[in-house]
This record gives sequence, structure tokens and C-alpha cells, in this order.
Amino acid sequence: MALKITVIGTGYLGATHAAAMAELGFEVLGLDVVPEKIEMLSAGRVPMYEPGLEDLLRKHVAGIEGSSGRLRFTTSWEEIGAFGDVHFVCVNTPQKHGEYACDMSYVESAFDSLAPQLGRAALVVGKSTVPVGSAERLARRLTELAPAGGEVELAWNPEFLREGFAVQDTLHPDRIVVGTGSERAEKVLREVYATPVGEGSPFIVTDFPTAELVKTAANSFLATKISFINAMAEVCEAAGGDVVKLAEAIGYDERIGRKFLRAGIGFGGGCLPKDIRAFMARAGELGADQALTFLREVDSINMRRRGHMVELAREAVGGDSSFLGKRVAVLGATFKPDSDDVRDSPALNVAGQIHLQGGQVTVYDPKGMDNARRLFPTLGYAGSALEAVRGADVVLHLTEWREFRELDPEELGGAVTRRLILDGRNALDPAVWRGAGWTYRAMGRPRA
Repeated sequence: MALKITVIGTGYLGATHAAAMAELGFEVLGLDVVPEKIEMLSAGRVPMYEPGLEDLLRKHVAGIEGSSGRLRFTTSWEEIGAFGDVHFVCVNTPQKHGEYACDMSYVESAFDSLAPQLGRAALVVGKSTVPVGSAERLARRLTELAPAGGEVELAWNPEFLREGFAVQDTLHPDRIVVGTGSERAEKVLREVYATPVGEGSPFIVTDFPTAELVKTAANSFLATKISFINAMAEVCEAAGGDVVKLAEAIGYDERIGRKFLRAGIGFGGGCLPKDIRAFMARAGELGADQALTFLREVDSINMRRRGHMVELAREAVGGDSSFLGKRVAVLGATFKPDSDDVRDSPALNVAGQIHLQGGQVTVYDPKGMDNARRLFPTLGYAGSALEAVRGADVVLHLTEWREFRELDPEELGGAVTRRLILDGRNALDPAVWRGAGWTYRAMGRPRA
């Protein structure tokens, strides 16, 4: 009999996973405790912007004309327990308020609500990013609370989704990591992921602690690489070097690679910042804090880039102690392109700092405007890049959307007060902008 799958938590991770499991041919039931979210998903709409996700959802949600009908959503834990053979837990694990540590309350609540509904053999699969050691504890909790007792097993299957590529990363993952000590659990998950494994995705079986560490180790490595090139940008500025050429040169070394070597205002979003901080906190609890002290500097370099961009902007508009009377255009609000996610966005952080120092800031982003308004309602917002730069004393390019790379510098030049642009992502072509009469500056690069 074909496996039936449930997905608990239908945010960015859960909604994508549910739609992808339906695409792989499974009957899927998704659960969330927010009725409005369930209503939206049941109508084939997603509560976030993720390329390709809404189309995939509509292809499978029951009740939509032409769909496979394999995907439904509910708020009922009883229905979830009765329906599923495999239960994927995809709830959020944010940073605790005022601490580095991870907030496990959503995960624990999901397990406490699910377990009493499991009256027959089932596999619960954690996908949320959790501190190492959590899976062992949650496995014991399942056995204690589930009526089926030891017939309910746990596996940990960390996610490695990139926002903007989440559908592709779920259907065609570059690796599948499964933490379990059970042959049955491994067999079930090999069945779940048979299609991508058949296409060549590596299937790596580990113990619980290793599976939990893989995600935080991967994110810590990526964060370190970004902060490294940003540290090199600081040195380049002091020495008169060009960090873009430096990154190109070292990137040809296969041991280093070219990805994640673009200097700029640093990383943000809902994963990298909170994951490296939670990793440091957990290492301290385990008595291994010295092993991760370097991550404090990684975090510090990253946050320092935002302040440095504010200083560059202040210098650009006259070098006074404040931005009073200055109009600043900010192109970009999301933490990365192809997303509407503004969580811990460096772009919005810079915009907010300038606004607090007296600047008249106008922001434009192709997809993140609604979320940005909710987070920073006092900033100005425009409906297009051209509208945002109108009358600006300086333009800040802070999220590397394709739309911004394809802007016509001549057209924008006719709208600004001064043709002065600061490229916070080193993604624009300096020759093109300078050729149109703009003063172009970027972090870690010569001024001319």
C-alpha cells in the first residue's frame, strides 16, 4: 500500500515540502494551526513569494480544476494522526528573544500535539533546524506520549533549501541526509525519496547528532565564506585593492570555489544569522564553546558591513553627522533576490539606520514591499525603481535583483538630483554606470 504523508507546519519549508511530496506521487495532508493559512493554501495560493511554488501547489491541491487532488490541508491533529504513515515536522525554530539560543517551543508543541494521535506504527521525520541533541530527547517523548509506543519511530532529515530555488532543491536535492538508527525508518525514507535518489541524489545515513549538525555546519561554513570575503573587502579598501578581482583570482582554486565570494553588505534572512548563533549557544552548553569562537567574528564582520554602508552613504551626501535634509533611494528590501523575505534583511537594516539618522529614505523592491512596510512602516516606499530615485541625492543598490542589474542608468540619471550610486552588492557594471555619468562606488573597490 502506498505511503500517506503529512506535513506539519505550512510555512516556507512545509508548504514547499507538501507540494513536492504530492509531485512525487504521494497522497499528502498538510497541517497548520493558523486557519487563514490553511484557507489560502486550500485555494491554491501561497503566503510567501517563492518562484514556481504556487504553480506546483495548484497542480495538486484538491478541489482545483485540473489538479491531481493529491494534496489537502487541515487544522485537525486527529485527522493528521489517522491519515499519515510518515509525518514530516517542518515548523519554525526562531532565535530566542534576547538570546543566541534556538526557540524550540514550536517543535515541542508539534510533537506534543502529534504524538497522542499516533495509535499505529508510524514514522515521524524532523526537518526543522534544531540544536544537536534534540532528536534523542524528542524520540523519547514520542515513545512516552504515542499510544502505539515503540512502534512510532523518529528520523531526522534536515532541509537544505535555498530561498528562490526551494522547489528545485526539494525535487532535485544535492544530497539527502537521514539521521536514524532504524533499518525500517531508513527503508521508508528511501521509498519517500526514491525518485530523486534514482536521479542521482546521494542518500546519506547518519546517527541523530550528525544529522542535526550537518545543517548548522553547512550554514556556518557558508556564513564564514561570506564574512571572509567581506573582511578582504575591508583590507582592499585600506590598501587600495579590488576585492572583485581578488575574489575572481582565488575562486579559480578548486579548493576554494567562486560561489559565496561576492563582497557586499553581508548575509541575512531567517537561516544563516540565527543558525550560527544557535550553534554557538549549543556548543557552549556542550562545553565545546572554544571550537566555535570564530563564529562570533563571522557574525561581527557581517553586522559591521551594514554600518559601513551607512557610513559610505553619509560620506557620499556630504559627510555631516546626520542625513538631515538628504534624500536617499534604496533599491532592495529583501535579504536576497527571488524572495519576499525581509527577515534580518541587511538592505532594510541600512535603510532603517539612515532613516533614524534623519534621512528621507524611499525604498523599492520587486517582491518585498508588503513585508517591508509591515516591518518598517515609517520608511517611504515607491512603486518602481524610477519613482524611488526621483530627487535622490544618493542611490543605494542593496539587493541584487535582476531588475536592478538591467536598469537603464541614463533613464535613472534624469530623475535623480545627483548621479551617485553605492553598489552594496558589487553586482552592477561600473563601466556602464560611469559611462552614463554616474559616480559609482562599491565596497572593497577602487573609486575609479
